[in-house]
Amino acid sequence: MQKLNEILGTEFPFIQGGMANIATAQFAAACSNAGALGVIASGGIFSAEDLRTQIRVCRSLTDKAFGVNLMLMNPSTDEMAKVIAEEHVPVVTTGAGNPGKYIAMWKEAGVKVFPVVAATVLAKRLERAGVDGLIAEGTESGGHVGEMTTMALVPQVIDAVDIPVVAAGGIADGRQLAAAFSLGACGAQIGTCLLVSDECPVHENYKQALIKAKDSDTVVTGRSIGGPVRILKNRMTREYLQLEKKGASLEELEKLTLGGLRRAVFDGDTETGSVMAGQVAGMLKEERPVRQIFEQLYADGIRELNAAALRWN
Repeated sequence: MQKLNEILGTEFPFIQGGMANIATAQFAAACSNAGALGVIASGGIFSAEDLRTQIRVCRSLTDKAFGVNLMLMNPSTDEMAKVIAEEHVPVVTTGAGNPGKYIAMWKEAGVKVFPVVAATVLAKRLERAGVDGLIAEGTESGGHVGEMTTMALVPQVIDAVDIPVVAAGGIADGRQLAAAFSLGACGAQIGTCLLVSDECPVHENYKQALIKAKDSDTVVTGRSIGGPVRILKNRMTREYLQLEKKGASLEELEKLTLGGLRRAVFDGDTETGSVMAGQVAGMLKEERPVRQIFEQLYADGIRELNAAALRWN
């Protein structure tokens, strides 16, 4: 099996998650320079030309491979997809839908395509469409989530396709990375553990909320409207879940969360803002440089694999 770092030309087999309003050009470049595949998030970018600017800024800050995460629910998706091709971005990851209609254009421009999937049915369809690999993301992850856990999803996607599969969701230390490799993944996409990196541009209040979080401090909102999102529990989530129980309308719920992520990320509002994070938030203990996070995660993962082999032989 080819390793993700061999496919992408990176030092480590890691993709930085495309976290909206957080994964800026600067943060993506920092992650690429530190040995992973840094990714610019299109979520929170309002126009295709703004995305083009971010791509060019990232390219000016790193000579390493980087990517763009395209959220397919963005109103400017068609134009953004063209910009990704025109700028010959090395890698594109996608979320919240099927990128099938853009794949031929991207492939012609030399872009490697790694869509995020939450079920095998989409995985099979995308393999037939010619993608380079898949990111199987379990419900443990932060932000928009599916229903299947990483432990159940990854091996089923791997069994369903003949292309590389990246594991995502619930990976923050060597034990979890070793588990992902044992399931057959070629690498991992990580996000939550990078939120407390020195280079991450989120407000210090956001970082401290994650460091203080316990194992059960995340909750999924939005299931009633078909848009489940995992975030840290706070005053806003309590109000949101109460409204959901009462059968509130989409408009009522959206009014409560409008601008919530930006308030958390930029203003440090961890009470009424949307502090998106995965279930591994309870494992985060300190702020560190991204390079240190990547080095320790990989070294610990390989050590855990070797230790498991010795224990069971």
